[in-house]
Amino acid sequence: MKENFIKEILEKVKNRSLSVEQALDDLRTLPFEDLGFARVDHHRVLRQGFPEVIWGEGKTAEQIIAIMKKMHAKKYPILATRVDHTKAAKIKKVFSDAAYYPLSRVLTLTAETVEQTGRGLILVISAGTADIPVAEEAYITAQIMGNRVEHLYDVGVAGIHRLMSQKKKLTEAQVLIVVAGMEGALPSVVGGLVSRPVIAVPTSTGYGSSFGGIAALLGMLNSCAAGVAVVNIDNGFGAGYIASLINRGIA
Repeated sequence: MKENFIKEILEKVKNRSLSVEQALDDLRTLPFEDLGFARVDHHRVLRQGFPEVIWGEGKTAEQIIAIMKKMHAKKYPILATRVDHTKAAKIKKVFSDAAYYPLSRVLTLTAETVEQTGRGLILVISAGTADIPVAEEAYITAQIMGNRVEHLYDVGVAGIHRLMSQKKKLTEAQVLIVVAGMEGALPSVVGGLVSRPVIAVPTSTGYGSSFGGIAALLGMLNSCAAGVAVVNIDNGFGAGYIASLINRGIA
């Protein structure tokens, strides 16, 4: 439930254009709404500034739809991650306006124009083309959370001149998300070029000795560049969310 909606209810009660009983009915779903299989956290947008995000894996399409109906009724911007194409097809039959991004398996639905709350540019960078699905998850997350977001794809250290040709864009960004697999070297390079926070995202891209992204994760955790923070393997959503929180707080 959005803060301005609650303020509107309280103002109506104050002005006696809404009864206390009617106000209670409007606020009845706080702090959560029990669907039996899920408890939709309507209070989260008040606590954290953004509604609950739906994790698509492990849920049926019907469960996701039921949660989305409750959220859509409140006009929340809806973000669902890890939604496969079969579930997405079923969801779009109910919500035809939903946008599905098959590469990142992200689904979004907005009832209203997303308010721009971010104060600067979030730049999402991928080392290779194979890292784009995770980078896109970060990109869409930051975007639906009210930020201006741009991307630079396939600028990894194997051809570092590709990154260096974009130095102006690097210095324009207030927060940078750097997504890389293999040895995970790119965030350290970017961290050494900018004076802004760098959020490193290791991916599971790589040959057998990369251990499903653990090599990239350890490389990023051991970065010699200051200002680099690391999220978990393939966690584009987490990076986009953190970048948005940082971008809201820039003076």
